[in-house]
Amino acid sequence: MSIIKIPGGYQQIMPYLIVKDANAFLAFMQKVFGATEKLKVMRDEATIQHAELQIGESTIMFADSTEQYKTQSAGMFVFVANADETYQKALDEGATSVMEMSDETYGRSGGIADPFGNVWWITSPAEQ
Repeated sequence: MSIIKIPGGYQQIMPYLIVKDANAFLAFMQKVFGATEKLKVMRDEATIQHAELQIGESTIMFADSTEQYKTQSAGMFVFVANADETYQKALDEGATSVMEMSDETYGRSGGIADPFGNVWWITSPAEQ
């Protein structure tokens, strides 16, 4: 297997979401997960052609859906410092619960569906 030179600030695998109202998705991600905007390229005054946000050391790429590029949602697992707090922030920002918060062998975890069709499994790791 050959070595791949990945640009700094990126991982070998990154989610690429195509959502309806990418600007609202960006705001949701900033409020709920503390994401920072890395890059935003506009298609026109209202729609995002390509954008990137950073959560910790992870990058998520996303864009507005179009006739050519239909909405594509995903399920994602994210570690956070306080799962209960993040879960509640998500609900406050319009997400719906898909799994109530509970203690699991791997940590404190719950699931939400964001207003853009993505499911997030929000987890605080179990103490080792």
